[in-house]
Amino acid sequence: MNILLLSIVIPMAAGLIALIMPKRLKEAWVIAVTALNLALAVSLYGKAMSFTAPWAGYGIELSLKLYHFSAFIMLASAGFGLLITLYSSASLRDRGYAKQFFAYLLLTLGLANGAVLADNLVAMLFFLEGLLLTTFGMIAIGRKEAFRAATKAFIIIGVGDLCMMVGIALCGHIAGTFTISKLSIAVSGLGGIAFLLMMIGALAKSGSVPFHTWIPDAATEAPLPFMAILPGAMEKLVGIYLLTRISLDIFKLVPHSWASMTLMIIGAITIVGAVMMALVQKDYKRLLSYHAISQLGYMILGIGTLVPAGIVGGLFHMINNALYKSCLFLTGGSVERQAGTTDLEELGGLARMMPVTFGCFLITALSISGVPPFNGFFSKELVYDGALERGRIFYIAAVLGSFLTAASFLKLGHAAFLGRSNREGVREAPPAMLAPMIIIAALCIVFGVWNALPLRYLIQPILGERLAGHDYSGMHVNVMLTAITIIVLLGALANHLYGAKRTGSGLKAVDHIHYAPFLHPLYDKAEKGKLDPYNIGMGFVNMFAAAASRCDNAINWVYDDLAPGVTGAISAAIRKLHDGSYRTYILWSVAACAVVVIVMLNRLR
Repeated sequence: MNILLLSIVIPMAAGLIALIMPKRLKEAWVIAVTALNLALAVSLYGKAMSFTAPWAGYGIELSLKLYHFSAFIMLASAGFGLLITLYSSASLRDRGYAKQFFAYLLLTLGLANGAVLADNLVAMLFFLEGLLLTTFGMIAIGRKEAFRAATKAFIIIGVGDLCMMVGIALCGHIAGTFTISKLSIAVSGLGGIAFLLMMIGALAKSGSVPFHTWIPDAATEAPLPFMAILPGAMEKLVGIYLLTRISLDIFKLVPHSWASMTLMIIGAITIVGAVMMALVQKDYKRLLSYHAISQLGYMILGIGTLVPAGIVGGLFHMINNALYKSCLFLTGGSVERQAGTTDLEELGGLARMMPVTFGCFLITALSISGVPPFNGFFSKELVYDGALERGRIFYIAAVLGSFLTAASFLKLGHAAFLGRSNREGVREAPPAMLAPMIIIAALCIVFGVWNALPLRYLIQPILGERLAGHDYSGMHVNVMLTAITIIVLLGALANHLYGAKRTGSGLKAVDHIHYAPFLHPLYDKAEKGKLDPYNIGMGFVNMFAAAASRCDNAINWVYDDLAPGVTGAISAAIRKLHDGSYRTYILWSVAACAVVVIVMLNRLR
């Protein structure tokens, strides 16, 4: 069997086997399979190969293609898969749904491999739809309200997948083929519609605004490792891979086009809108979930610029975000397991009791905030560079996002790890949970200080000739932009110190922003779900359903009540007229004859 096909079949088959595996063997089984998956990804990295087999006819083949970009995503997802499995083996040990979670995890790894290897749009759609099912399953096995959150995720992502399905059909109609490597479609006419539909599918898959609102719900209801593997890492890798292929390969996008501007606007809105919501959260996991959305905006903005610095920055931010965001979710899981809650009002002083977890949190919080010399700083600076080249408004949105990101993580770190302890007897997390966090936190340092490693060997080769010989590794940053970034970060620190002193609480350090006269009404509506696109859409659906129900009831009334009633009334009247009297029947006959005579006389005239 071809090794590319094995990279899909092995994790998926192992996932099904995990369902019938004895409980005492499940952790060892899943760790062994994810390690094998990583070994396969390592062996494939740097190679180019393809595999094609007949499938559904009509130009729909099981066509797989390995090249640098797909090999890089496979390697990253396999690495995260193994680390999350190690973490989950300890954090889910006493959970009844652990076997199901591990099965879904392995299926997700296999489907993700298929999605990035697929060189046929229909085959790619098949694997993406499989990821929708595993996403639903991994959420649904969580807490009491998990099924509701899973249904919401299924509907939102499913709408995006439906749009992608129509877009794929249009691509096949325009190009006469579904083979991705043979496509190069102009974004005009039907091609423009196809681009929009496929872009919607990619944005929904990655969790961008306005397809994001299921993520905070899943953060509180789904098993914590789910947030680290999917919204934290896997969905960003697969979703941004797909968006990049759509923008750079499948369609002919150029800077200053309407398609480029659309991506940049969505990216800017995602950055600011989501981080504004993250700022006011009082739950560890919900705060992180909004940041998972906001950071996606930097990737979309960078890719949307369609200039080399922006694209490199967007792709570098993709892997950086997967690193620090997954680690941040893991720190949240450790806090929840050891302290019994993620409610920031009930936490505090954990830095003394969980020093390793706090250290990992600190490194990754500095990374996501864009503090030099951590990895997030370098990828954000490249995005800033590309955004400024395309327009100041986009640069301002990106910098504002960094200010609010730093402010919210100062609040989170202060509330959870500093100050007076609200929990007694809390201990550090087990080594199996700490090891993945330490590895990921270390990579955040390595990918920053030695950023030439990921940029030269992982990111820049994806663009090839588009780079025109430029190398963005090292300290290749704009001095002016760097100075502005440092000023913005210092401003966020000053803002936190002011808010904490004013309120006497790290948790309430941003209340002056939350309750500002022009923001408080918006926050109030947002927190009540009135600005949730899903709730708005469901409101229209409910209105339509109510109108349809009234129409159905009206039709039933016509058939069940009106028609029988009228028929009964007529029948009763006729029965009264036919009383059995010969005199009455003779009168009826004479009257009928008179009518006939009158009609005939009128016709003769």
